[in-house]
Amino acid sequence: MKYLVTGGAGFIGSHLSEYLLSQGHSVCAIDDLSTGAVANIAEIRGHRKFGYIFSSVLDLGVMAEAIDSADVVVHLAASVGVRVVVESSVRTIENNLMGTESVLRLAARKQKKVVVISTCEVYGKSSRVPFSEDDDIVIGPSTIGRWSYACSKALDEFLALAYWREKKTPVLVARLFNTVGPRQTGRYGMVVPSFVRQALNSEPITVYGDGSQTRCFTDVADIVDGIVRVCETDAVGETFNLGSNEEVTINELAELVRNVTGSRSSIVHIPYEQAYGEGFEDIQRLVPSIEKASRVLGYRPTRNLRQIIERIIDWNSAATDDPLSPGALAGKHWPPDANDLG
Repeated sequence: MKYLVTGGAGFIGSHLSEYLLSQGHSVCAIDDLSTGAVANIAEIRGHRKFGYIFSSVLDLGVMAEAIDSADVVVHLAASVGVRVVVESSVRTIENNLMGTESVLRLAARKQKKVVVISTCEVYGKSSRVPFSEDDDIVIGPSTIGRWSYACSKALDEFLALAYWREKKTPVLVARLFNTVGPRQTGRYGMVVPSFVRQALNSEPITVYGDGSQTRCFTDVADIVDGIVRVCETDAVGETFNLGSNEEVTINELAELVRNVTGSRSSIVHIPYEQAYGEGFEDIQRLVPSIEKASRVLGYRPTRNLRQIIERIIDWNSAATDDPLSPGALAGKHWPPDANDLG
């Protein structure tokens, strides 16, 4: 099979590309490196079945050619991270909506299978947990930019499923819950890599808010397994939650990171207003029901939170900087023509 992975040099996209190659598939990754990194795909750049295109999903000419040569499109490219969303709402909305629209429109021309990667954030402020795929979504007011990400991803889902209903384009949606693991950066507000880095450097571990908010963190390897299962299912037109149901408060997470790293870092609470500005709203609980994914796809997470943190610590100890910069890659493709993927 030939896969096109948008956002393929990102945290999840690079892990997905590696796994697909290990299973004998061909992969073309497209990424503009706005939040991805060349270092993420350093180990697979020379693989004979891997191709990389430095470009945006908004470049319709590049995307048309790449989609035409693919059997399956996994659409990961999006604006990500709480800090990016809060500080750049215009970019968040435009990237997410316009990027998904271009992928679906081009894929529909030749009825290519598309898996749109969405987010647990679409459930918004709903207090009904665990969240099931057909639950109502409860989004905050448009005056608070924090909700622009959830709304844009929800519209991505509406558009994707409309393409299935009206044009019979084989589309599926995967909603990811708090994916973490090696290569993830805390630069954009991701809490686990931030906590691990702070603990390893003996810096204060900074918890935003009172720390009572809960999350369910999932190892990227388990998420990749789930995405591949979604790609391979015939249940098109469906939406699946992918995640773990091991719920933890952010205070408990901070304590666990400190314990696993053996750090003496203090745990400091910072008001949301200080971290993100006036009027920021957080989601109190994000807990998935994975019953549907388990029943239909056979999906089950395999690593608990302690194991995930240990993997991140090991990666931090071994990580090195990649000398290549995004600017050095402008306009270059590996291989020169995406149609050469075989």
